[in-house]
Amino acid sequence: MSEGNVWNDPYQPQDHSDTSEEAPKYQHYNFRQEESSYHAVPESSYREIPHRDAGNRNRRKEKNGFGKKAAVTVALAVIFGLVAGSVFQGVNLVGMKLLGTAEETVSVGTTELLENAYASSSDTNEISSSAGSVAGVAQAAMPSVVAITSVSIQEIPSLFGFGVSEYPSTGSGSGIIVGENDEELLIATNNHVVEGAKTLNVCFIGSDVVSAEEEMQNYIRSDGEVDLENAVSAKIKGTDEDNDLAVVAVQKSDISQETMSQIKIAQLGNSDALVVGEQVVAIGNALGYGQSVTSGWVSALDRPVTLESGSTAELIQTDAAINPGNSGGALLNMRGELIGINSAKYADSSVEGMGYAIPISKAEPILMNLMNRKTRDKVDEENAAYLGIQPADVPAEAMQMYNMPAGVFVMEAAQNSAAMRAGIQKGDIIVELDGQKVSGMSDLTEKLQYYEAGETIDIVIARADSGEYVEQTLSVELGSRP
Repeated sequence: MSEGNVWNDPYQPQDHSDTSEEAPKYQHYNFRQEESSYHAVPESSYREIPHRDAGNRNRRKEKNGFGKKAAVTVALAVIFGLVAGSVFQGVNLVGMKLLGTAEETVSVGTTELLENAYASSSDTNEISSSAGSVAGVAQAAMPSVVAITSVSIQEIPSLFGFGVSEYPSTGSGSGIIVGENDEELLIATNNHVVEGAKTLNVCFIGSDVVSAEEEMQNYIRSDGEVDLENAVSAKIKGTDEDNDLAVVAVQKSDISQETMSQIKIAQLGNSDALVVGEQVVAIGNALGYGQSVTSGWVSALDRPVTLESGSTAELIQTDAAINPGNSGGALLNMRGELIGINSAKYADSSVEGMGYAIPISKAEPILMNLMNRKTRDKVDEENAAYLGIQPADVPAEAMQMYNMPAGVFVMEAAQNSAAMRAGIQKGDIIVELDGQKVSGMSDLTEKLQYYEAGETIDIVIARADSGEYVEQTLSVELGSRP
């Protein structure tokens, strides 16, 4: 065996008669024998090996030298492992404190999701192991999101210029279960989802939304009664056109026990605590196909956006995909809490990834007011209420130049009409009807369809006084159309 291999294999006998040449030192990392191999070597194979001690060469038995070196090696290895582990753990803790880690974020999100997002559910075992991720948020929040299908009547001017033609059409939107009372389940959505609806139907989790949509089309073609196996009839409880919010109600008695056991009320978060760059999840009835999930980030806060009603609102901007049918759906943080109601998408061929949601902290008091209202049915036209005014919309320019409030401008109040008897005058602006804000002529007409002639309600008007508009509340006994 060559000389280079001697020191790597101390168990091989060697001739050391020439002691004038100094032997090389052992290095501890050359010892990589298994512990059991030490006991496998017979006693007779032990020999003396060179060893340096205080500059003198002494011969010792290999048994003693090897044992000590093995002990030293093991001790050094243990000390090295302890020191290295301590240093590594210290660096890791400092990094987590200063910079934060993805693992830390996920663990916090998981804990809070388990504690909060399923607080109203009796079976928390249904949360997947990916809770705190997009999948976990979706699983926790989907039972509180619904699909809304509406039938409305569109008026299209005749090609020959004589009158208009009416055509029924269906629309798709989303909603969020935000409350309940003894008889009803209350669902928040956008005003433009339910505006002008002749019929509203709601599909809960597990329902076949596409089948319900087909049945709605059959209803339109046959002009018959709505009889949907996969949807429940809903009624508008209240609307706020300026803020594009509405609440619809579903009778609990119309919902099967199986569905009631699956659905739940959404947990409201705090949109004021959002920061730009925070991850969010959007759930809604995209394109009318049923619930779908998209994810993105908070792109901007308090972004001024002009709504369909013409009013301007400060909304949450996100790059989570929001498509037709997502309106009224949920925007959630990574704890599964509702922090926004999806309302609009900026649509342009040159723009991508700009969706908007109404902050829940702003929407909550409006929704609470609408939820506490009496649920009404539309009144037959012959019994519908009548005010007796000549209305006009308040132009946006007038609002800015003269500080006029949004509402319905009264150009004239007819003699002996309900409006005149209540004290409504020319130049007044109707801003509220029975606790609901009025944004314009069409909004006032829509709201009056739910009141019968002879009912007495409160109407808030704004009247010019020394160059300023001052609000007054008038009690009005509604009349009937002459």
